[in-house]
Amino acid sequence: MRILIIGAGKMGSFFADVLSFEHEVAVLDIDPKKLRFIYNTQRMTNPEEVRDFAPELVINAATLKYTIDAFHSVLPYLPETCILSDIASVKTGLEGFYRERTRPFVSTHPMFGPTFASLSDLSTQSAIIIKESSHLGKVFFLDLYRRLKLNVFEYSFREHDETIAYSLSIPFASTLVFASIMKHQDAPGTTFKRHMTIAQGLLSEDDFLLTEILFNPYTPNQLAKIREKLKELLAIVEKKDSEAMKSFLTEVRKNIE
Repeated sequence: MRILIIGAGKMGSFFADVLSFEHEVAVLDIDPKKLRFIYNTQRMTNPEEVRDFAPELVINAATLKYTIDAFHSVLPYLPETCILSDIASVKTGLEGFYRERTRPFVSTHPMFGPTFASLSDLSTQSAIIIKESSHLGKVFFLDLYRRLKLNVFEYSFREHDETIAYSLSIPFASTLVFASIMKHQDAPGTTFKRHMTIAQGLLSEDDFLLTEILFNPYTPNQLAKIREKLKELLAIVEKKDSEAMKSFLTEVRKNIE
């Protein structure tokens, strides 16, 4: 299959590496410097180059802020039968974009990032395929993700963003709050160092990605739950209420069992 990957960032490069030995792959990025370490693929910096390549599938791995713009830049040069796909972590706006097109589409979310995941072993990681996607697109990514040993789930566009508000917004917000009040420690404990590593990894991500995940319309409800639990914990600590603390810890342990 001829596959065009838009964006030579972390995930675009990952997909290029994974797919280039079984498919004819081209990578498009307007910044030629990002293409320096892309191998075994065609490298493109101008959307017009896409016409001659005539891809059968487009994987849009552009930065979340530019996902839809990246699609628009290549649409005039794509065959009508070309399958459009994205790997965006927030699907806001994409459902409407696809519904306005006549081309088949598949929307997925590999729920791992090169920052934290071991790309040599993804068996503990997950991926989501959007239910509304076309059959052929689903089959392609289902096969790919299973070969990568990912745990695959199917959600609707709405269910996806609700899940992301829970699985990403809560840890992102918690980490940002920790980092915002952190100060240098000459002798940090193990737990502090682990939190610090997570914070450094999170803050190495693109600012717009972090913003869009937190601006997910389902995030405020999750943040309100954090606020309520912090309020409850603060009251227990201020009162030095041992029985209440025991009950609180018991409830937390049940959550993580």
